[in-house]
Amino acid sequence: MMHNIIAVLVFLVAAEHIFILMLEMFYIKTSAAKRAFGLDSKLLEIKEVRVLFANQGLYNGFLAAGLFWSFFVPEAMVTPLRVFFLACVIIAALYGSITANKKIIVKQGGLAILAMLAILVSL
Repeated sequence: MMHNIIAVLVFLVAAEHIFILMLEMFYIKTSAAKRAFGLDSKLLEIKEVRVLFANQGLYNGFLAAGLFWSFFVPEAMVTPLRVFFLACVIIAALYGSITANKKIIVKQGGLAILAMLAILVSL
């Protein structure tokens, strides 16, 4: 049972980061992205700002890829991969909450924290 809960949580964290990738790389000028990130339209007219968001989106994609990868590896690698990539998500959320917006720890780190706790409880 716990294995299934962990798998669902990890999948949701990965899916969330694919969503963030999409917003940051391809849909940064949409009202959804502006709302999600608290952005001003004038700011997004600056090419360098859009490039920075696209770069950040790519990193979110790498986090998602690592988490999805954990579903296709030998059993002995599943937990170490998940712990590593979830830790990366949590650290990024902590940094974002300190430097950008306190809500990031919950918005982008909340599911990862739950997944990490579930893994630690299951060990």
